[in-house]
Amino acid sequence: MITVTGATGALNGATTDHLLERLPASEVTVVTRDPARAARFAEQGVTVRQGDYDDPDGLRSAFAGADQLLLVSSNDPAGDTIGQHRNAVDAAVAAGVGRVLYTSHQGAGAGSPFLPAQHHAATEDMLAASGLPWTSLRNGFYAHSIQWMTGSWQATGVVSVPADGPVSWTAREDAAEAAAQILLAAEPLDGPVTLTASEAPTFEDLARTAAAVSGTPVRFEVVDEDEWVARAVASGQDERMVRFLLGMYQAAAQGRFAGTDPLLRDLLGREPATAQDVLARMVAA
Repeated sequence: MITVTGATGALNGATTDHLLERLPASEVTVVTRDPARAARFAEQGVTVRQGDYDDPDGLRSAFAGADQLLLVSSNDPAGDTIGQHRNAVDAAVAAGVGRVLYTSHQGAGAGSPFLPAQHHAATEDMLAASGLPWTSLRNGFYAHSIQWMTGSWQATGVVSVPADGPVSWTAREDAAEAAAQILLAAEPLDGPVTLTASEAPTFEDLARTAAAVSGTPVRFEVVDEDEWVARAVASGQDERMVRFLLGMYQAAAQGRFAGTDPLLRDLLGREPATAQDVLARMVAA
């Protein structure tokens, strides 16, 4: 049995769809806080269980019988992410799960200025200490976020960032498909594995690509961090979220998202989508 958390979200929902292309629905279980949102899976014969990372007892029941558990990272901005992940890992141990696969992130590290990277590193440490077989899917930074990480360049003609560095922008759809391939593989992958696109362009590279695909001039600038924050807040953005995003640029400048790995390409049997593909879709839209 493969049990999937977060299947009502874009990432693990797509992974579940790929699993159902290869497995009978009776071999897949999805766990969600709101089972009503998983109706499309229930209609296909998938077992749907209620589970909440803040409810350890409920998680133990939800994870029962899982040979493999695909554990999505918490996306609750107000929650205790590390505590929630601790609940999930402890529940997996108590339920006797065969293997946990966790959707981590490239650049996971306790010293990263990007807060989710710290959470991912802490969760990987939990898994390593749990005694369970585990795999950490260190996905590259999701490429759809280029749309907001590059700002309103289509209106202003400027890509303005507080720091620059290479990022192996990776399509969420590709990462989802690769996760299904890993779950279905005859031999498991142990520990952290890196799933990225084949290139890691800088934000300056993205500005040049934006100009090429749009056919219009696009200037690039790195501005002082405080000025960048002030501009964003003045435009109506929430300061807490702005400072959260600042950590991503700082981590990029430190090279934490720079690495690329052929594993994603090998799993897909094709070249993964590129940052240029994302920018082209933005222009077309």
